[in-house]
Amino acid sequence: HGALQIDTPVCELKETLTGKYGEDSKLIYDLADQGGEQLALRYDLTVPFARYLAQNKITTMKRYQISKVYRRDNPSITKGRFREFYQCDFDIAGAFDPMIPDVECLRIVYEILKSLQINSFVIKVNHREILDGMFELCGVPAEKFKTICSAIDKLDKMSWDEVKAEMIGEKGLDESVADKIGEFVQLNGSTELVDRMLAEELGTNAKAKSGLEAIKLLLKYCDIFKLTDNIRFDLSLARGLDYYTGVIYETVLTLEEVECGSIAAGGRYDGLVGVLADTPRWQVPCVGVSIGIERILAIMEKQWEDKNYYPTQVLIASIGKGMTEERMKMIIELWEADIRAEHSFKNNAKLLTQFQYCEQKGIPFVIIIGEDEVNKGIVKLRNISTREESVIQRENLVNDLKKLFLESTQ
Repeated sequence: HGALQIDTPVCELKETLTGKYGEDSKLIYDLADQGGEQLALRYDLTVPFARYLAQNKITTMKRYQISKVYRRDNPSITKGRFREFYQCDFDIAGAFDPMIPDVECLRIVYEILKSLQINSFVIKVNHREILDGMFELCGVPAEKFKTICSAIDKLDKMSWDEVKAEMIGEKGLDESVADKIGEFVQLNGSTELVDRMLAEELGTNAKAKSGLEAIKLLLKYCDIFKLTDNIRFDLSLARGLDYYTGVIYETVLTLEEVECGSIAAGGRYDGLVGVLADTPRWQVPCVGVSIGIERILAIMEKQWEDKNYYPTQVLIASIGKGMTEERMKMIIELWEADIRAEHSFKNNAKLLTQFQYCEQKGIPFVIIIGEDEVNKGIVKLRNISTREESVIQRENLVNDLKKLFLESTQ
């Protein structure tokens, strides 16, 4: 997609990071005074990227970055929540026409997940202007917009009743206002829902109308990019980070057996670079997406549990004594031909033990050699699952194995 790779420091000035993440700012790792500088570990890759653009006066850029980020959170391996983890970010900076860069970010998420054979997912989309208009319409005081947004952002982890209780009890929101919000945030759908919202009360609010029209255009582009089956307009999506200004999106799995929250998220943050720039009113519109690599790996591991996945294609086993050097001559030949092979680290391992190792690990084939095979210039090839054996000429071993592996993948 034409992006350049960059890297940013693990440490940023504390003032660069604070005030950008809403209530999640409490998860930033503060470092002690470092020779007169107050530093913190980066919480994500977005704010450091915006700082990089501001510092270097860059107005247009496509970039990707795969780096570690740090959060002072309560770790949960089963939910894919860590204190130190990798993010993979793709961002487009620059002033362009509406929703064209935004839909490309969604397409990239789709391509990544499909290429990893993760097919059961939905990309939720919403717009911060729709949320702001909804809050105005429901009667949320302007000073509570951000804190109520943070509460709604928890709907993927908590029930509506729990979120409502937090808004009333902790945030001090009137119950009737919370109930009105509840009518909206439980709605989701496609272009038909957008059209309905435009024709009803929400469409009378200027901010909400602008956001709804933007989402309608985005969904039109999603249809062209063949994303419609995986896209859902969802009014409960809030994304509690303070820097989002426009479209927001979040990708979640639709597999009931996997509990890991979102696996990709992002949105438009047109004002962030300006906040970090030293030149007044200097703005660089940006949109991007972040992929949670550890969460995706956790999902893939779960999918592989029942498949007994193991990378080795063939084990070289031997019968009798004095075969170690013959195994080593054979295995180096296979490695140089890019065939994934193993052999026992024992000189005289029992043949049955070697068969059992293949069954345990899921290695599909085993080559058997002994003194008789070496003298005749042949090897025996055994299929572990069927227990069928065939004879291969030693000189044809590499070619015959490659043909076999090619056939087994088709």
